[in-house]
Order: sequence, then C-alpha cells, then structure tokens
Amino acid sequence: MRTELVTTLKRKATDLLSELEKNREPILITQHGLPSAYLVDVESYEQLQAKMKLLEGIARGERAVDEGRTVSNAQAKQKMARWLK
Repeated sequence: MRTELVTTLKRKATDLLSELEKNREPILITQHGLPSAYLVDVESYEQLQAKMKLLEGIARGERAVDEGRTVSNAQAKQKMARWLK
C-alpha cells in the first residue's frame, strides 16, 4: 500500500486519482506523520460496502441463533408458503 502526505494530495490530486483508478490500490494519506484517511477507488469502495452489508447480515443471523430466535424448517415453510407456491 502506498502512503502519501496530505500536502501531496493537495498538490497532485488529479495525478493520484488517475493512478488510483488505474491501479485500484488504496493510498494512505498522512497528516503530521499520522494516518489520516484512505483514498480508494469507487468500485473497490462499493465492493467493500457490499461485503460489509453481507457480513452484518450474517452477524445478525448468528445473534438470532444465540438468542434462540429461530424456527424449524417446517415452521419456516409454513410462514413462507405464500411465496413458495
């Protein structure tokens, strides 16, 4: 992963965005020597958001199982009967 200063981002934003689009490799932006932000291309960001949404759904399902909020296969079929026809 590449690291750039915030001043480089200010001076060379167009160049960095072109490289980002081409390479699709995130760029870590630092300010005062500390990590400040990541610059990522749109497609990678959208894929990351989709993955996070899926993982959050899985986590909700696992919590439901842990809390006993489940139904049997027969109960699920009965509840879903109108959509399964």
